[in-house]
Amino acid sequence: MLVAVTTLIARSMGPQIAGPDALHPVQVSWARFFFGASILLPLAAIRRVDLFRDTHWRLHIGRNLSGMCGVIGMFAAAGLMPLADSTAISFLSPLFAMVLAVIFLKETVGPWRWLAAAIAFTGAMVLTRPGSDAFQPAALIAFTAAAFLGSEMIFIKALSGRERPMKILAINNGMAATIITLLVIPFWKMPTGQQWVLMVVLGATMITAQSLFLRGIAIAEANLAAPFFYTTLIFAALYGWLLFGEVPGVFTIAGAALIVSGALLLTWRENLARQAARKALAKTG
Repeated sequence: MLVAVTTLIARSMGPQIAGPDALHPVQVSWARFFFGASILLPLAAIRRVDLFRDTHWRLHIGRNLSGMCGVIGMFAAAGLMPLADSTAISFLSPLFAMVLAVIFLKETVGPWRWLAAAIAFTGAMVLTRPGSDAFQPAALIAFTAAAFLGSEMIFIKALSGRERPMKILAINNGMAATIITLLVIPFWKMPTGQQWVLMVVLGATMITAQSLFLRGIAIAEANLAAPFFYTTLIFAALYGWLLFGEVPGVFTIAGAALIVSGALLLTWRENLARQAARKALAKTG
């Protein structure tokens, strides 16, 4: 629900809703990271999290660059196309992560996971309908954002076994806030009072959503937690309908269903692989 709220806020500050008062996606993304860092860095200090000891800076830099590009693209797409459509395309990020892991990490992927990728890709084609009059160029932005978010997952996976979640979150938001503060200068436009409030809420909401999801993953198996993440699509469609009159069509519903089905199949197979690895380790130990 909270993740859907962030795309809703981004859309409300985009050109289709705000008109001449619209903020550039880079500025909206700045708010997400700057106000997120304003919350996380003091919390990390209170908890005495050492951000500089045994820190894998190359992984953090890779994670930040890919994550920032993904967030900027996600917010740009949310401002240009229906919420349900942009949210559904963002769910392709785990599939992009799988393909990137095969290419760069030389991971072995079995037929079930390739089937999951094929199902999700088919869903994306149904939803966007390239080559038809219904195709939205903004979908290309959403696809690119999903690819960047997928690459971010590769870096997160590498960091998760090496550093604490609070440290990863704090460095991510602090580093991203620093970089994007420099990038936002040519795009800066003085926000209205309402937009300042929305930007603060955006940062706080995203941090809360990240923290709750990480907590859920920590106390539940991935195959139980993942379906709840995909309820984001339901809330995005609901918000789009209630606030913007966007009624999802047959192609949106069918395409989104295929994308989510493929992503859930991938999650299920990866969870089985983790369980098998744990059992093998227990036998050898």
